[in-house]
Amino acid sequence: MSSHRPLGLPVSAAVLLLAVTGCSADARASVPAPAPPAAEAALCHALAKELPDTVAGQERSDPSPDSELTAGWGDGAIVLRCGVPRPEKMSDPQARAISADGVRWMLEQPEGGGPRFTTVYRETYVELALDERYAHDVAPLVDLAAPVERAVPCALEPECR
Repeated sequence: MSSHRPLGLPVSAAVLLLAVTGCSADARASVPAPAPPAAEAALCHALAKELPDTVAGQERSDPSPDSELTAGWGDGAIVLRCGVPRPEKMSDPQARAISADGVRWMLEQPEGGGPRFTTVYRETYVELALDERYAHDVAPLVDLAAPVERAVPCALEPECR
């Protein structure tokens, strides 16, 4: 009787080996890339060149598919998308916002996830989705404020500050 298990491993070890190999092939988060108009895409390309290698102590780990409109740090813990549509929540007079080093962000709390922030008063919208670890941590906003401020001009002075 022949065994069809890889390397003659017991069944449980073979299943574990296949699960680990299958998961490690591409552990990057999957994030849809926005499709902004050309002028906004140009701002996003400029922002891509400004983004840091680390945010809130997390190393750069861009999501898939590869795009200059998306960036990530910490295997999906921090995900930036540039050129997103204007969130409906921005029409809500009760919407909450935060200012971090000269960049204003509107806060949303999606069901079952961490906070999501979107820049306000900029020539294109930049979205930053954080996992639950950053529910009460503004470090990602602070780390990304300078690149956003340099690459994405204010659309409504003096409201950006």
